[in-house]
Amino acid sequence: MEQTQTSINIKPPNGPIRVLCLDDEPGVLKVLKRTLRMSGMQVAVFECGELALKALGDDEFEVIISDMRMPEMDGVEFLTKARQVSPQSQRVLLSGYADMDSTIAAINEGGIHNFLQKPWQNETLVHIIKDAAEKYRLKQYTQALQAEISKQNEQLKILNGNLEELVEKRTTQIRTVLRQLETANKREQDEHRATVELLYNFINANPYIDAEKAKQIAQLCGSVAHKLGLSEKVVQLTRMAGYLSQVGLLAMDPALYNQPLENLSPQQRKLFFTHPATAQLMLMPAQHLSDVGEAIYHQFEKYNGQGIPKGLKGKEIPIGAHILAAVRDYVEHLLKNKDAKNEQRAHALEMIKMYSGSFYHPKVVTALEIAVQSDAQGAEQVGSMNIINAQTLEPGMELGLAIHSHKGIMLLPKGHVFTPATIAKLQQLESQKPTPFRILIKT
Repeated sequence: MEQTQTSINIKPPNGPIRVLCLDDEPGVLKVLKRTLRMSGMQVAVFECGELALKALGDDEFEVIISDMRMPEMDGVEFLTKARQVSPQSQRVLLSGYADMDSTIAAINEGGIHNFLQKPWQNETLVHIIKDAAEKYRLKQYTQALQAEISKQNEQLKILNGNLEELVEKRTTQIRTVLRQLETANKREQDEHRATVELLYNFINANPYIDAEKAKQIAQLCGSVAHKLGLSEKVVQLTRMAGYLSQVGLLAMDPALYNQPLENLSPQQRKLFFTHPATAQLMLMPAQHLSDVGEAIYHQFEKYNGQGIPKGLKGKEIPIGAHILAAVRDYVEHLLKNKDAKNEQRAHALEMIKMYSGSFYHPKVVTALEIAVQSDAQGAEQVGSMNIINAQTLEPGMELGLAIHSHKGIMLLPKGHVFTPATIAKLQQLESQKPTPFRILIKT
């Protein structure tokens, strides 16, 4: 019995990221190779799709980058074949705006995990590849852990002798591995939350998109979901959908959204209402956010089936989209009205209640009314709080509400636990402000 392995020693993959690049333009390949090598990656470049597929069969590549338009084998065909040869490799597509239909085909047929429009920003390219490689390595690590569990379970079945002692040992090992898997999943969820915060900051940085409006929508979406008795997970996803309901506009000409909708031509209006589909496309690589993408995509559906893009009706529409539609229109009515706050809220609520059962789900409208009445701005209840400045922060304190810069950029998310490093950075930023931060700390 002594020769039986009693511990699991599997380490996460490391080393330089291996990337394969395919493009029929030597100049593009030269730029890709130089940029990625400067970031410490190992890069193999090909102008021929067949040679690239052969290389995939011979070596392991964590990330595959392919151009869309190529004469002999286009990006859809290559990525579809690459998916068969190396299914675990993360696939990234390079395309122009005019290639949107081909991009969607590549998602469906080639199973791409992300895409970049030409010309790209080098920082964005490197970030996407590092993120893709991290997901690849996380999957490999998870599979190795699961394989080891299976191996240990098989050994458990055939071992003789002190069965009771062996079962206790194996159970301890399995619990350890499950904790490792749980930690890996938690890290992935944290990455998705960071993705939402990053995209929200992009919205905030755009002078033509009202980030404060997005924040109001997000907070009220969460409050309405809570009033409906939905699970905490659904509440969080609905709140994320509120934050990112306008993210698809980032891919559009500002002329489509820097003026009132009624001023747009019919053709411009039609193009404007494609922004939810663009948002879903942007979020598609983050599978954990698929429900967020669905809520955003269907936000202009109507309860009576007269909406867009699919004309879904009643329960066919995701609950997140029901909530987002009512809250979005309520906030827009609120912002248009210049009366006193109480009159603003009353008028905006009446506009929503007028279309209860036709445009909006009746239960959502009722929950919205309750949420607005209990909290004028739809803000979340944050429990018992202390308000302090950066100079009195201590390590271990938990942030009750997100901190934003004077320009509205999110600096730290709600729930952040302060460390000496984050305290020092916040104190440095506070010293540059005319007034101290008002930091809400959970007690």
